[in-house]
Amino acid sequence: QLRFGPDDYLYIAMGDGGSGGDPQGNGQDPSTLLGAILRIDVDNPENGMNYGIPADNPFKDNQQGYREEIFAYGLRNPWRFSFDSQTGELWAGDVGQNQYEEIDLIESGKNYGWNIMEGMHCYSSSSCDQSGLTLPIYEYTHDTGISITGGVVYRGTSVSGLGGYYLYSDYGAGNVWGLEYDGQTVTSNRVLFSVSSPTAFGTDSNGEVYICSFDGNIYKVTGALPTGLPSQGALPRRFQLHQNYPNPFNPAAVPIAGRREKGGHRPHAACLWRDQ
Repeated sequence: QLRFGPDDYLYIAMGDGGSGGDPQGNGQDPSTLLGAILRIDVDNPENGMNYGIPADNPFKDNQQGYREEIFAYGLRNPWRFSFDSQTGELWAGDVGQNQYEEIDLIESGKNYGWNIMEGMHCYSSSSCDQSGLTLPIYEYTHDTGISITGGVVYRGTSVSGLGGYYLYSDYGAGNVWGLEYDGQTVTSNRVLFSVSSPTAFGTDSNGEVYICSFDGNIYKVTGALPTGLPSQGALPRRFQLHQNYPNPFNPAAVPIAGRREKGGHRPHAACLWRDQ
């Protein structure tokens, strides 16, 4: 993913680039651009490049041979990141290897542990030395989902009671969760609704949330916050979204202008919602 941050710098999410388990150790190697979130200045090129290095990048002018573009590293496959429009915090969903999916709050210069850690658990290191590592704020196992789709912090007004929740999903499970974080711990995490094979989240100028799905549609989150839902363990791993029954937002919404793209990759898709 590429996204301009509130500081007008371009942030770029990079996977570890290797086969399973990161055998090349790219996640823990800041001399490569892989397994990291990069941050560059596209408005001020320097040193013969098409971009510059922000002065406060953590490895600017380092003497260890680390890539100066790196903002944070130790990531496996950061699939979607976003900035909280109110606080500026950088949230990322990092896809796990075999057992754990994780949510990270990304901060300058920090090492998020891959491939020493997968989520909050030791992965490949016999000693599992966690010194200097930043662990995720939340993880879940592959009993719950198999491929996290990072989301956004809700700052809209159309859904009462959802303000400040981090909305995220899982490509395999299809659940959309609302996670509440108080700055120290996750205080709640509950299923809100489901969307088939969600691939990305976005927001409009009013802070309302949209979800892109592999079914060829983009869905808008509207209506009241669901209550009385069962726990995660009581829900099926996968859902199929059918027309208006059940509808995750309101009973009078229909998707229009949906478009499916064929192939083995998660597609971009376009759709509008209209009231009947």
